[in-house]
Amino acid sequence: MSLAAPAGMLLVDKPTGWTSHDCVAVLRKLFPRGTKVGHAGTLDPLATGLLTILVGPCTRLQERLQGFDKAYSGTIRLGVRTDTGDITGKVVEEKPLGALARPAIEKAVAGLVGEIEAPAPAYSAVKHEGRKLYEYARAGEAIPVKPRKTTVRSWDVLGWEPPELSYRLTCSSGTYVRTMAELLGERLGVGGTVSALRRESVGPFTMAQGRPLEDWRKLPPGELAVALAESIPALEAALK
Repeated sequence: MSLAAPAGMLLVDKPTGWTSHDCVAVLRKLFPRGTKVGHAGTLDPLATGLLTILVGPCTRLQERLQGFDKAYSGTIRLGVRTDTGDITGKVVEEKPLGALARPAIEKAVAGLVGEIEAPAPAYSAVKHEGRKLYEYARAGEAIPVKPRKTTVRSWDVLGWEPPELSYRLTCSSGTYVRTMAELLGERLGVGGTVSALRRESVGPFTMAQGRPLEDWRKLPPGELAVALAESIPALEAALK
C-alpha cells in the first residue's frame, strides 16, 4: 500500500514535555511533502496521553472530533496555586493543608460535578479580540475573563497522600482540568494546581488503541499505510 495520498488517523501517546504541535511536526515528516497533518485537541506540554492525529483529507474532521467527551487521570497538588494552573508555572500562593482529609475533598469534588461555568485559564489558547489569552499573560497585560460553560460527567477521588490528590475525571469538550484543579482548591480554601495529567480517551477512542510517538516514528511505511487504512472505518463509526 502506498503513502502517496495518505488519509486516516493516528492515536498517539504524547510524551510529557512535548507540545501537540511538536508531535504534529514530527509525524508530518513521515508523509509526502504537502500532506496535511493536524491534531484534534491540544494537550499541554506537561500532559501525556491520547492525542488524535488526523492525516490528509481527514483533517477536515478536526472540529467534530474535538467535540467528543474526554477522560483524564492524574494528580492535583493542594496547598499551592500557580499562574499557569499547573506545576510548570510560577507559584503565586501557598497555604498549609492543616487537617484536610479525604472526606472533605470528596465532598468538594462532588460539588463540581455537573454543568460548570468558569473562566478559561490565563495560559490557554482561548481568544479575545483575535489574541490568545496566553499572549496577554506573557506580555504582562491584564488577562480578559472568558467564562466558559462545560460539563463534568464524573470526578472520582482515587487517593489522597498530602499534598497530592489522585483522580479520574470525565468531561465535555472544552473543559480545562487546570481550571477544575483551581476551583477545587478554592472550595477547599487551600488552592490547587495540576501536578500530573494524562488523557485516557477521546470519545470512543482510548489509550489502549494508541502507540507511543516513538513507535509511530519508527513504523515501516507499509505498516503505517495499513494503520491509516484501518483507522477509516473506526472514524466513520465514531462520527455516525
